[in-house]
Amino acid sequence: MSTDRRTTPDDPTTAAPLTGLRVLDLATLFAGPLAATMLGDFGAEVIKVEHPTKPDPSRGHGPSKGGVGLWWKLLGRNKRTITLDLSKPGGRTTLLRLVATADVVIENFRPGTLEKWDLGWEELSAANPRLVLTRVTGFGQFGPYAHRPGFGTLAEAMSGFAAITGEPDAPPTLPPFGLADSIAALATAYAVMTALAARDRTGEGQVVDMAIIEPILTVLGPQPTWYDQLGLVQPRTGNRSQNNAPRNTYRTADGTWVAVSTSAQSIAERVLRLVGRPELIDQPWFATGAGRAAHCDVLDEAVGAWIAERTRTEVLAAFEKAEAAIAPVQDVRDVMADPQYQALDTVTTVDDPELGPLRMQNVLFRLSATPGSIRWAGRPHGADTREVLTELGLTAAELGALREAGAV
Repeated sequence: MSTDRRTTPDDPTTAAPLTGLRVLDLATLFAGPLAATMLGDFGAEVIKVEHPTKPDPSRGHGPSKGGVGLWWKLLGRNKRTITLDLSKPGGRTTLLRLVATADVVIENFRPGTLEKWDLGWEELSAANPRLVLTRVTGFGQFGPYAHRPGFGTLAEAMSGFAAITGEPDAPPTLPPFGLADSIAALATAYAVMTALAARDRTGEGQVVDMAIIEPILTVLGPQPTWYDQLGLVQPRTGNRSQNNAPRNTYRTADGTWVAVSTSAQSIAERVLRLVGRPELIDQPWFATGAGRAAHCDVLDEAVGAWIAERTRTEVLAAFEKAEAAIAPVQDVRDVMADPQYQALDTVTTVDDPELGPLRMQNVLFRLSATPGSIRWAGRPHGADTREVLTELGLTAAELGALREAGAV
């Protein structure tokens, strides 16, 4: 089976699976736009709609090169970019014309904002009854927090993630990247496809209400059920697990780190034999993950002492030979050089008119018959406004009037 994720859009036998789907990305920053990126990676035509003078803040988020935001190159890939001021009459009417041609709208304005511009579900569905309107907000469209500003960081705090992350005697820990936003983006892309599948059956569109505080709670596992049934509140345990051991990061003789996991009983036994402590396997408590977790100090000492006497190369080779589960703790330099990531083409090269050859994460998964592709990296603000609106049927005079009014 080929692992090549490239496709030839002009060939219907290899066209990406979402070819023919039109998505309007009205959202800013991360969760909504990343969901649109995922759809675009598999062939959807994504039109990024930005304010004429206030572009998506992700263009300026993080490091830049020569004034070009690098995060935007990833987040904006496979999107055509246009500008519209939706609060102006000309911007509103132009958006409604676009909506009539679209399958999906993704937005993350605070609840009530589109309605304030007469662009709520009533108006959008009147323009296109088959539309899937996808609303991505911090807290959802209703409830006591609905109108609060919402960001992924708040979801990471509210959901219970921060409460269980970090060392037991240290403060709760937030991730140094957009974890909740990214999880919500994955969930949003799934929600869009689910709504489109329903539309294929019913012929009608609907509203997707995605609250960023919810998907991250789902991936945290059965905490609510544990609490409901047993009154258990999961504590912070650092790199250790309450469900199995040894499970930790360990420092090697050459000052690097490795991570060991023993979720399976057979793997735990292999690790202890490898490090020369087979007598621990015979202990009654070793027979279950919970029993091993209760004796994590003993197991960490056994594994950690053995690893500390060997270089990372030696440790990895020994674990591989023993068929025990281990991975090096890698930073981005290691990731870029890792042979498994290279074999998968996980970080691929895109030719960009502004920056030249540009490396970034590839599309999310491989399909053997209809793969996705990165057709281009994030484009300049408003680069495709004239082309897209001309395709929509606007005349040069109409475009000029929109510019004169500040609507584009």
